[in-house]
Amino acid sequence: MDHVIPGSARAEPAGAEVVGPVEPSGTVSATLVLRRRSELDEALVTGPETVTPRQLAERYGASDDDLRTVREVLVAAGLTITDVHPGSRRVTISGPARRMSGVFGTELTMVRNADPFGRTITHRARTGELRVPAALAGIVTAVLGLDERPQARARFRLHPASAATGSFTPDQLGALYAFPAGTDGTGQTIAIIELGGGFQSSDITTYFAGLKIPAPQVTAVGVDGAKNSPSGDPGSADGEVMLDIEVAGALAPRAAQLVYFAPNTDQGFLDAVSTAVHATPTPTAVSISWGQSEDEWTAQARTAMDQVFADAAALGVTICAASGDNGSADAQNDGNQHADFPASSPHVLACGGTNLRATQPGTIEAETVWNTPGGGATGGGVSDVFGLPAFQSTAGVPERPGGGRGVPDVAGNADPATGYRILVDGKRSVIGGTSAVAPLWAALLCRLAQATGRRLGLVHTRLYQGARAGTPQPGFRDITSGDNGAYHAAPGWDPCTGLGTPDGTALARILTGGSA
Repeated sequence: MDHVIPGSARAEPAGAEVVGPVEPSGTVSATLVLRRRSELDEALVTGPETVTPRQLAERYGASDDDLRTVREVLVAAGLTITDVHPGSRRVTISGPARRMSGVFGTELTMVRNADPFGRTITHRARTGELRVPAALAGIVTAVLGLDERPQARARFRLHPASAATGSFTPDQLGALYAFPAGTDGTGQTIAIIELGGGFQSSDITTYFAGLKIPAPQVTAVGVDGAKNSPSGDPGSADGEVMLDIEVAGALAPRAAQLVYFAPNTDQGFLDAVSTAVHATPTPTAVSISWGQSEDEWTAQARTAMDQVFADAAALGVTICAASGDNGSADAQNDGNQHADFPASSPHVLACGGTNLRATQPGTIEAETVWNTPGGGATGGGVSDVFGLPAFQSTAGVPERPGGGRGVPDVAGNADPATGYRILVDGKRSVIGGTSAVAPLWAALLCRLAQATGRRLGLVHTRLYQGARAGTPQPGFRDITSGDNGAYHAAPGWDPCTGLGTPDGTALARILTGGSA
């Protein structure tokens, strides 16, 4: 008897027009996520000890017996195993649509709707739950990719003016946030996740020459058939790609950048992050500027992603993710408050946004919560699906039945009105959004790792150490003015800007065993 995969139910894509059934003989691919051979030790996740990718695979990856069973059952059902990665517990499969539908107990349909950038696209979709053959019950925990609906939105916003008054180059923000002197990211690697768009090497050369900063080493990595594909439109995903590369590169120019391009699906997102986390060399930080409200994910996909983030922590990798650009409701219209995922994962450093006013050069005059009426606001709130992590237990996260993980953890300049001066597709632009804060923190973590001599993994345990509700935390500029809708800034941690914006020099002292 077939077995239902818990958390696999999909609703119909909102606003989609049914085109017709999927061609029965057409090839469909999917990624299966398998159970761990043993549960990941929480002490390993919280650090400071780490494991190598090989040790992670041998202790916590997919077992040989489970891999053998999956192969035997699916090959017998007429499907093809195209890739196996025991460490990340992923098996990639393909086969005719009719066989994939039969094996996983679902009907695949072609639908037409709009992508996150307003373009009309046609893609596969499904509704209801997925099933696996009885022999795979408990072994396969997620099947991703049968449904190709766009899974995430880029968290950036173009300012209507190409040279907005009060905007900054990323290196100016590095100075304002006191990034530690004598560090530049040497010996570190930043992985950047992109679900569309691309970059032009000429833009990178021109941009960094203008800043008089050495251009970083940037390498594109294709995942699931995607590749570096610039469209020539700064308002497309190109804007996200160049924002990430240029912010990270200006703040940690000697850190190598690997930019992972994947399809904007749950399968593509998971495969990109897994590939990045398990790469050699192991990255210091992963920057993710894409996300979606928690309730727009299937539970199987959220869990699979969160397990990858836990793997990252065990390997010493810090995941930085934008907390969203649509305030405390996260663009949902049900009257409730929603946290954005993957920022809401307790294994991710969630990055919120501020409006920053400063003299040029040098001193911060004022910093408040980013909230522009009609123009976006920082995401933040309390998770509906992840419990309160131990590192936040005394920080003052608003109570919710069963406890809830508070978002964000940290913040940085994000208001497009005080945004980042960027070069995209040959055009000068000013871009904001919490998208910019994720690469900013990823670059800072590379410089902190260089200063401390080790990758920082789940750095939350150090950042929150001794945190008390209503009390500013050492190493941060406390943001106490503004709101993101339902939540208001206050002394100490709050659901708008977390612990605050960084004092990089003070954080370096704290992380090397000194005082702020």
